[in-house]
Amino acid sequence: MTKRVAIFLSGGGSNMRALVEDMTGDHPARPCVIVSNVADAGGIAWAKDRGIATEVVDHKPFKGDRAAFEAELSARLAAHAPDMICLAGFMRKLTAGFTDAWAGRMINIHPSLLPLYKGLHTHARALEAGDKVHGCTVHEVTAALDDGPILGQARVPVLEGDTADDLAKRVLVQEHRLYPAVLRRFAAGDRSLLTLDS
Repeated sequence: MTKRVAIFLSGGGSNMRALVEDMTGDHPARPCVIVSNVADAGGIAWAKDRGIATEVVDHKPFKGDRAAFEAELSARLAAHAPDMICLAGFMRKLTAGFTDAWAGRMINIHPSLLPLYKGLHTHARALEAGDKVHGCTVHEVTAALDDGPILGQARVPVLEGDTADDLAKRVLVQEHRLYPAVLRRFAAGDRSLLTLDS
């Protein structure tokens, strides 16, 4: 049975696009809705242009009431009956009340080789640490930030003279390879670790 996937984003949605463009043919999943907390997110416009359902739940009116924000997210999701959620640059931390309900059915991509560099500014932090290898990770989502079982990692060499922007660009190329590959496996029930090298 084909899995119905909701994809959450806050910006342009380049990872969402990579996922959607891979969900064709014999892929075990299809996108059912693109969700954003930002009305003018580029990813929402892209999805609408392709006839994919979209939902926008602006977090600002909830003024720090995460439970109310998440209740609205859940209500909007219900109409689309997703089987799983992919976070793709969704810049809101979700509480245990939400993540527990989706345990084992929600994945995220993060621009570091977890458990290194949870949170923001991962590329700058890798450079400051003098790392020779950096990359990205797809993992199951738990209430803890950038935690949960690791499903896949792609490694990127850190080159002499790299800036954080240089590194970010090369890591993003690998994100667009890794996330679709992991989703394809995950939707088919395969949770074994996938490792890619650039």
